[in-house]
Amino acid sequence: MYVNYYTRELMNPGDNPPIGIVLCADKNDSVVEYTLPEGENQIYAAKYMTYMPSKEELKQLISQ
Repeated sequence: MYVNYYTRELMNPGDNPPIGIVLCADKNDSVVEYTLPEGENQIYAAKYMTYMPSKEELKQLISQ
């Protein structure tokens, strides 16, 4: 949701669109609906995990 706020309120002309990450324990259609940009109806999962990774695992995934 913060990504969309940034896009609508804080981006400067010429900025690349921001990307975001959604970490959740359960699927929640309402959260997905409000997380997506306006007018967008698709979301792509780069990685699906059945457990919440540790901080160290997240750091490793980000640095790859």
